[in-house]
Amino acid sequence: MAQAPFTHALVTGASSGIGESVAHKLGKAGVGMVLVARRKDRLEAIAAQYPNVEVLVADLTTQSGLDAVISRLQSDSLPLIDLVVNNAGFGTSGAFVEADPQRLSNEISLNVNALTRISHEAIRQMQPRGRGFLLNVSSIASFQPGPELAVYAATKAFVTSLTEALHEELRGSGIRVTALCPGLTRTEFQSVSNTSGLESTFPDFAWMSADDVARDGLRAVADGKAICVPGLVNKSLAMVSTFTPRGLARRIAGLATRLR
Repeated sequence: MAQAPFTHALVTGASSGIGESVAHKLGKAGVGMVLVARRKDRLEAIAAQYPNVEVLVADLTTQSGLDAVISRLQSDSLPLIDLVVNNAGFGTSGAFVEADPQRLSNEISLNVNALTRISHEAIRQMQPRGRGFLLNVSSIASFQPGPELAVYAATKAFVTSLTEALHEELRGSGIRVTALCPGLTRTEFQSVSNTSGLESTFPDFAWMSADDVARDGLRAVADGKAICVPGLVNKSLAMVSTFTPRGLARRIAGLATRLR
């Protein structure tokens, strides 16, 4: 990112994991930023390391939090945003019928509704300028059903499908839209989604660092790629899932989750 094509970015879920890594990479490249998350102290700790950084504390599962981000995208008195990174999201593991229904509603609200609304406003603002970048963080889980991660996988399937559609709609417009589809990544996601058992189930070579995922995602959106699957292992899994009959893919995914 030494010569980033972006001038000012808005990053959701910037307080940890992939979002935090994206923020550090952009900050080191001299890109101005609006960092969005619920945890003010973490955002301020990142912001203190770089110039030209705004902290926007917002819960994107609420209308007020979403309105605050939309308002910032619309502002003509502050630096214009030319890169939006929709990274905020979380998962729920376990049997669907046993999950807390409110948690599932919040998961859909954040992973689907907030991302859709922010993507819509970002593109609406970028179109008159004929230039911009949108990076939506999805998952390798989007390529097949996810037994015991059913809602998470379904929300990420939405993200990948929506992003691919937008990439094609905006071809030739100057706006580049990319879906970042990481696999196993060492972040807080495992503790939040109650999937910490994955760390002992899958070998070290199957995991990637958040820094490497962030690097690949930023390069991909700068290059105008529709989908970025970082890492050789993940690329192989994505390719296999594409050609595997859906019934068999479901069985394999269900077996993998039962091994946790």
